[in-house]
Amino acid sequence: VQLVESGGGSVQPGGSLRLSCLASGSTLRRYRMSWFREVAGEGRELVATIGSTDSHVTYGDSVKGRFTMSRDNAKTTVYLQMTSLKLEDTAVYYCNARDLWQETWGQGTQVTVSS
Repeated sequence: VQLVESGGGSVQPGGSLRLSCLASGSTLRRYRMSWFREVAGEGRELVATIGSTDSHVTYGDSVKGRFTMSRDNAKTTVYLQMTSLKLEDTAVYYCNARDLWQETWGQGTQVTVSS
């Protein structure tokens, strides 16, 4: 599977963005899909993850109540709706697909929150 993220950009605190992750080369249904983010010099932080067979989403503590992850298997796309953005949400956001045999990362999309 190949992953391509889009939707990043610059926004003021309190604003919103929606990230998309388009998967190609394989059906989306077989993968657990996740969003991670990374600040330069720090490790990757799990933002949200959704199982391959159900719609249950687990969120990182720092984004609970503000971010919403969803998947559209027909469109082979997962989304991350981000609201009430904070300065500390600034990072490169990565899409991740994982099953029993492989793990794939997208190239990342930059999200910058600044006033």
